[in-house]
Amino acid sequence: MQTRTLEISVGVFVALGLAALLVLGMKVSNLSRLTEGDGYRITARFANIGGLKVRAPVTMAGVRIGRVTDIRFDNDAYEALVELTIQNTYDRLPEDTSASIYTAGLLGEQYVGLEPGAEEQFLTQGDEIRLTQSALVLERLVGQFLFNKAGEASGGDP
Repeated sequence: MQTRTLEISVGVFVALGLAALLVLGMKVSNLSRLTEGDGYRITARFANIGGLKVRAPVTMAGVRIGRVTDIRFDNDAYEALVELTIQNTYDRLPEDTSASIYTAGLLGEQYVGLEPGAEEQFLTQGDEIRLTQSALVLERLVGQFLFNKAGEASGGDP
């Protein structure tokens, strides 16, 4: 009888551990909020999106207000076209709102940060954010730093 109780206890413990791993996996992969409520879609164009991915958070003042729902390449403008879905609760974003791509956390997850403008008109379904700042590309910064150091070492311009 004691052996059977021990086996059941171990089985329940293992099942709870597997459930906890599943929840952790969903949180890490951003699947936990896959079925969010509807919102309105707006777009933003960026010269470089770095490692931005679909389902990345869209934040304002550090509060998540939406998600990236689509990323495409515009063959005419040679830019990335990013579609953002903003929750209907946040329907008062000024038309001159700006969008920037930031990096958060140790894993380097990228997200879109919005800064409100001062316009009295608000963004609506299908509008485009015109003021954008692309992702900071670490490789480009390191390359510029090394190029500048090499120029200083060879006696280049002061």
